[in-house]
Amino acid sequence: MAGYSAIGPEPDDTDLMSTSTGSLRGRRRGRGKKDIGFAGQATWISSVINLVNTILGAGLLAMPSALSKMGIFLGIFVIAWAGLTAGFGLYLQTRCARYVDRGHVSFAALSQLTYPNLSIIFDAAIAIKCFGVGVSYLIIIGDLMPGVVVGFAPRASDIAFLVDRQFWITAFMLIVIPLSFLRRLDSLKYTSVVALCSIAYLVILVVAHFINGDTLEDRGTVRVFKWAGPVPVLAAFPVIIFAYTCHQNMFSILNEIADNSHFRTTSVIFASIGAACSLYILTGITGYLSYGDNIKGNIVSIYPTAVASTIGRLAIVILVMFSYPLQIHPCRASIDACLKWRPRRRNTQTESSPSRNTLLNPSKSSSKPAAEIGDIRFAIITTILIVLSFVVAMTVSSLEKVLAYVGSTGSTTISFILPGLFYYKISDPDSAHHQRLVKDEDDEDEFDSGDAEGYVMSDAHKSRHWRRELLRTSSLILAIYGVCVMVTCLVTNTFLIASH
Repeated sequence: MAGYSAIGPEPDDTDLMSTSTGSLRGRRRGRGKKDIGFAGQATWISSVINLVNTILGAGLLAMPSALSKMGIFLGIFVIAWAGLTAGFGLYLQTRCARYVDRGHVSFAALSQLTYPNLSIIFDAAIAIKCFGVGVSYLIIIGDLMPGVVVGFAPRASDIAFLVDRQFWITAFMLIVIPLSFLRRLDSLKYTSVVALCSIAYLVILVVAHFINGDTLEDRGTVRVFKWAGPVPVLAAFPVIIFAYTCHQNMFSILNEIADNSHFRTTSVIFASIGAACSLYILTGITGYLSYGDNIKGNIVSIYPTAVASTIGRLAIVILVMFSYPLQIHPCRASIDACLKWRPRRRNTQTESSPSRNTLLNPSKSSSKPAAEIGDIRFAIITTILIVLSFVVAMTVSSLEKVLAYVGSTGSTTISFILPGLFYYKISDPDSAHHQRLVKDEDDEDEFDSGDAEGYVMSDAHKSRHWRRELLRTSSLILAIYGVCVMVTCLVTNTFLIASH
């Protein structure tokens, strides 16, 4: 990726050629944007693990039910389509990150460069969505653990606190609290590995029951090409769309990954979305073929009582337990951005705003990234989030309707609307940000093709310009698609699901 070398400190005359040569060659090797007081340490595999763990969750177990409404053929298409659109949103985030120096990229930073007066709305949507999902994870723990204990030790039902959901929520908070205070997302890679092992067990459990055929007696009609009707399909559509939401952690991954080149970041997206899509399709097909139209929302909950299914419920608990900190991380950052928000005056030029200079001018940026939260502020925000989520989970037994509306607004905003709008705005050909980036990219091409004929370079520039315009148009289409999805999901939750 290109760097804004033109606004950084000027090199000495004696080192001008060597500096330019080294810088350009380094960027052409794909090293990404120049590190300004910040160097990523996360590996490619840890980035993929954390992103996959953010994607996969309880939605994995709801895929068979979604296919029962759509039919296998349409269901597979929708799962693949949802993965494609979610992946494109992630890709646009990597493109937007090119306009901000390493360690600084976030929804708040991009909001200051594009829609500064609306940034508080964007961050509030992210915070509410992540907080709601985090609370739902605690509720799942409280709902499943009593059954897990009874499954392993039936006599434990005589001990009141062992089958008390509030006891288990409190007990598991002792595990998730230390994890929630970790600053770097990469620090959660080991817990994410454990969570992915739980996912692997759940997938194996579903496939094993299908292969054994021990559920065939309870199987209903299997739909391959026919659907259950427009209303059931619309009810299942949000489940699949929201199952890919992971965009709240993408900027943290881009900040922390050691090699932030275009190829490496794109491969992280491809591997993560590809793995999630494959598991969704595999679990959806095998789970649906096991029970047909008699399937319920969570397939593990309807398996015959046995040690294997009890372990499966425990695997769900472990999965959501280690996914809780992955929701606190972006929620904390968004709340901090909301607290720092100040309205932008009309006579202040966006292109020369203090935040822009701080983000992009190495001489004016401190060694500590601007997005870094102070220790005291970090501790206070984290503590408040943990306490509030704990109180809500202890007092509310079901958040289905609330989460349905939060998911309809928050997930679509994060996944489609914001990436599309941010890139469409910041890649405007008249934008100084975009012109500076384009100049750096063109300079790289000219350096690497110093002996090329003029017409060859002209064709290359035309091709690049065409690709930029296509990507910008596609980003606007994604934002419009996100608005349509939001309206569809809100209407579905309000008039279809709520009426049943």
